[in-house]
Amino acid sequence: MRFLQILSPLTNFIQMIAVYLAEIWDFLIFIGTASSAIVVLAGAILWHTDVNQTKGKALVLSGIVLAVVIEYFVIFPPDFVLS
Repeated sequence: MRFLQILSPLTNFIQMIAVYLAEIWDFLIFIGTASSAIVVLAGAILWHTDVNQTKGKALVLSGIVLAVVIEYFVIFPPDFVLS
């Protein structure tokens, strides 16, 4: 009986932490999506205005890779987001 009294507050605490982690996760996904779009846009501007073509190509490629990684984490989120 004593075990159930101790377990209930711990369970509530773990659920509260999971909710906070899920909110932080959603914010990080938003930041990652926005930053990948900005990096691709900046790379395209550099590439097509002949300011620095090699840096522009590298930024476009890295922005695309970042977008793919972010999309992977959107499709397969961690366990605390699913709860």
